[in-house]
Parts: sequence; structure tokens; C-alpha cells
Amino acid sequence: MEFKLPMTTKVYIDALNQKFNQSPDLIHKVFDIKGQSIVIHFISYQIKKERLDREILEPLTSSRKPWSVNDLQNRIPLASSKAETNLEEIAGQIIHGSVTVYIEGEKEVITYLLADQEQRSLERAETESLVFGPQVSFTESMITNLNVVRWRLDTDDLVMKKLIVGERIPTEVRIVYLKSLTNEENVETITQRIEDLVVDEIEDTSVLSQLIEDSSSTVFPQLIATELPDRFCHSLMKGRVGVMVDKSPTVLIGPVSLFSFFESTEDLYMRWNMGTFMRLLRILAMMLSIILTPMYVAALTYHYEVIPGSLLVSLGQSRATVPFPPVLEALLLETLIELLREAGARLPTKVGQTMGIVGGIVLGQAAVKAGFTSNILIIIIALSALASFTAPSYLMGTAIRVIRFPMIILAGAWGLIGIAFALCFLVIHLLKLSSLGRPYLAPVYPLSIKDFSDSIIRLPYNKNPKRPTSTMPKDPDRFDENKAKQKKDVNPS
Repeated sequence: MEFKLPMTTKVYIDALNQKFNQSPDLIHKVFDIKGQSIVIHFISYQIKKERLDREILEPLTSSRKPWSVNDLQNRIPLASSKAETNLEEIAGQIIHGSVTVYIEGEKEVITYLLADQEQRSLERAETESLVFGPQVSFTESMITNLNVVRWRLDTDDLVMKKLIVGERIPTEVRIVYLKSLTNEENVETITQRIEDLVVDEIEDTSVLSQLIEDSSSTVFPQLIATELPDRFCHSLMKGRVGVMVDKSPTVLIGPVSLFSFFESTEDLYMRWNMGTFMRLLRILAMMLSIILTPMYVAALTYHYEVIPGSLLVSLGQSRATVPFPPVLEALLLETLIELLREAGARLPTKVGQTMGIVGGIVLGQAAVKAGFTSNILIIIIALSALASFTAPSYLMGTAIRVIRFPMIILAGAWGLIGIAFALCFLVIHLLKLSSLGRPYLAPVYPLSIKDFSDSIIRLPYNKNPKRPTSTMPKDPDRFDENKAKQKKDVNPS
């Protein structure tokens, strides 16, 4: 059906009903005011009916003279009003919670946004819980999330570029950055990748991340997904770019490096030496989680000579009744740990916690008594699992756990040579990765000692005047170091 205004009220109603596939949710009301036909359309559960009655229906029905489009905009001057002539735009406005008003004979339809969308209030973060610092997290509402960011970054330097992605279900995407800090090349890269997408819909930021990352074949995430507004805003202050997706409680940050996934905003709220210790501890935990179990398998399979004599006796006694080779024993226990973790995550919170703790203890003790595994391996597997859980990023923690499986297999096949081969392959793979075109192993490669203070360690604020160079910020200085020294000399106390 061709949609060309002006048209009769009946033809207009039929066009919208056909566009919405005769949906019973689409409500229309027709009014005859002084011989003039006016029709309004809306979806009943998506609008605030009190506002509809008070701000639109009451002025319309109480008028004693005919209406026009100009009269609607002047006499019902709501800030959200728009004039539309296209059927797609009119339908889109209705879907998003608008009320449309059409006056028979006019060439435009006036829409008023009266959306009453269900959304949860600001709550504590679940996947990135903190002991110190702000506890609020993002929600599924784009408006709420934008409001939180504006509240934290109260400056006109903040840019929020709006894009619409999705062929069948258009979804609003916002690219957020600080104009005076962020490198335009980073903004153009991420903007171009999002604009080039041809997809039905974007379900969540995690889906968008997979679509715009530099490499889709790796297990390592190349963009940080976070639900913490303070981490998001702190990253923008470093010159990074943020991406928000409507109906998603997480946001994306890029470009980032491997070490960014082991940073936490909690490090900023601690004293600098404690923050540095926690970062180094997480990086060490990552290394232990990757190599601890494969080293056990390699040593017991091929390299008994590297095990101290007293420990070798204990290992021999522990494995005396185990019928499986070390590699199969390790794979079975690793799989068991992953099953417990996945089951605990899917069950209700209280049941999941109980099942994880009790299940781990019961199954572990039963496996040792039945002779399926040694108690020493259970200790090593538990340490590896705990070490992987120290990563603040859930995606990075999962990637570390996935890497362990091929490393265990290689350790069982070729011993320490297999582990060395796997580590070399892993380093080469990480060297080839990038995040929005920036090196993934920065500041280790390319080497930048100055950037260590923003990744691997954390210096005191007054000793860290530079932003990380890996993001190529427009303004590399956080503050003028010379000016700070002069001020300290004037006020030594």
C-alpha cells in the first residue's frame, strides 16, 4: 500500500494496521472535533496513559476550534514532539513508545514520546564485585547508562555518537569518547566497523564485540566488557573509546592490551603499593594457572629426575593405585572442575554455591579413595582453578582455563618440549593480536617502560603524569609536572 499524506483517516488506519500485521496491541482512537477527524495511535503497554490523558487527549477534546499541524506543535508543545511523513518512521516511533496524532487532510503526522519502559534500578555489580569504590553498575536502559556517564564525566568535551545497527531489529549503539583526548583514528576505526555491519540484530555488547574485534578465531577477548561505570569513565580518561548498546547492561572499551584484563578499578582506590601488589599477583596467577597442571603431567610422564627425592616418594605412594596415565588423570579432573563451575553458575545462587563447595569436596574425596586420582593432583588442579578466578575479567578467566587443556595434552605427548612449544606458540599468537589496530602485548611489545605504570604496576598519582602511549591519546599529559613541582615548592607543607 502506497503511503502518501494527506489521506483519509480510514486509509491511514488501514496502512498502520497493515504495517503492524493487524496486531491487537496497536490501539487507535478516532475523534471528531468540530467536523474534523483526528486519529491517534499507540501501543497501550508502552506508554504512560496518565500523560496521554493529561497532555494530549484533554487539550485535543477540549478545543473549540479546528486543529492543524502547527496548532499541535504550538498548543501541545511537548519537547519530544516530532513531525513525520514516512510510514517506517511513524511505525518506528510507535514501537519506541510514542503516541502519533494525525489530522485528516494534513501532510504530516505529529509524534509524542510518552514511553513507559520497564527497567531495573541501579544496583551493585554482580560479575565485577568490588570491596572499595563505587558499587553501582550499568543497567539495560540506554538512557540510564548515558545519565550515569554524564554524571561522572560532567564536561562538554564528552562526545556520544549515535548509530543504528540491525536490519530487522534496529538497535541504538553509542560511541562514547572525550574529544580532546581520544585519537580520531581509534574512533574512526570502531565507527567504520560498526557501520559496516549487516546483521539482523545486535543482542548484546558481547555479540557486537565478536563482530568488530580484530580477530574472531582467538580465545582471547580484544575489547573489555564491563558493567562498572567508574571503570568505563576511567578508561575514557586514558584516551580509550567506549561503546554502549541499548538493552545491554555491559559496555565495551578499546583499544586495550592483555594486561588491561588484569587491572581493576579497585587498584585505584587502594594505596599504590597495594594496588601494584594485587596486579602483579593476578599476572602471576595467570602464569601459574596455565603451566602448573601441564608441568605436573610432564614431570610424572617423562621427567622424574626434576622431582626432589622426598616428593617423588610421596607422588609414588599417591599414584600407586591410580590406573590412568597422568595426562588422562589431569584431563578428567580439569573436566570435573569445569562441570562443577558451569553447574554452579547455572543453578540459583544459594543452591549453586552449596553444590560447588559440597560437590567439589565429595567428588574429590571419592575420587581419591576410589583410586581414580592422586590427592596431590587435586591440590594442583584446585590451585590452577583458583588462580584463573583471580582475573577481574570473566572472559579472560575463561580463556585461561581453555588454554590449559591443549597444554596438558602437549605435556602428556612430549613433556617439557611440548610445554615449551605451546608457550612459544602462545607468545607468537599474542604478538600477532591487536585491539583496534593497537598492539595487544603493549607495553611489553613494543617496549614502553613509561607505560608500565598504567598496566603492570601502579605508581602514586603525583608520580604518574603521563597517559599510556598505547592508545595514542591527543593529550599525553594528565597534568603539568613542572607546574606541580612549582606549586609544591611554594607550599611545602
